[in-house]
Amino acid sequence: MSMSAAYEIDETVDITDVVCPVTFVKAKVALEELDEGQILSIHMNDGEPVQNVPRSIKEEGHQILKLLKNEDDTYDLIVRKAGD
Repeated sequence: MSMSAAYEIDETVDITDVVCPVTFVKAKVALEELDEGQILSIHMNDGEPVQNVPRSIKEEGHQILKLLKNEDDTYDLIVRKAGD
């Protein structure tokens, strides 16, 4: 891993195979399994998930670190879990 990355991903969830609103539900379940401060990478499709999932996660109080666009038009949303 490059030293420039300020985070280390603890868990990855792939939601490219599901559609809204299941995308957020699946991401939320993955976040709930993490400890406070851990990092989740959410792999998702362009379009609705990119518009909705980050917003929903913010509303839950979690911290969005980065949204990375992949070459195949999918995205990886890097989220730090907040405490309750």
